[in-house]
Amino acid sequence: MIPKPLPELPNQIPVQGAIPAAIEKQLLGIIIVDHGSKRDESNVYVQEIARLFQEQTDFHIVEPAHMELASPDIDTAYHACVQRGAKYIVVHPYFLAPGRHWHEHIPELARMAAQKHPQTACVVTPPLGIHDAMVDIMATRIENALSPTSEITHE
Repeated sequence: MIPKPLPELPNQIPVQGAIPAAIEKQLLGIIIVDHGSKRDESNVYVQEIARLFQEQTDFHIVEPAHMELASPDIDTAYHACVQRGAKYIVVHPYFLAPGRHWHEHIPELARMAAQKHPQTACVVTPPLGIHDAMVDIMATRIENALSPTSEITHE
């Protein structure tokens, strides 16, 4: 059986207004959003990836958020971006695949947050998806798991 080609994902899901092609980075806020968890140990990951993303890119306004179950939520992160000077908000789902959370829930939560800031424009990006860098990450994780010093303890 020949697999069907994967559907093309749009570059963005428009939420409110339009973001111009060329904007000053200091006017751009990035919200990196994961699902959220009842486990605090899981929730720190999105905080850390947001910190690393801000440190290693030229995006100056980066906020973490959780879709549900934990704070900060998308509304809180959106407000924080605006308070830091953002006029344009890009919400990036820190998800692997384009499921219902990506095309329904996150855009709706972003829309509700954006409505409180009518002077802003907002879009949602596709999730991480399939990318050559993901293959490299998977290979590294698998190789590390096969290392004699790798083990996870279950406490």
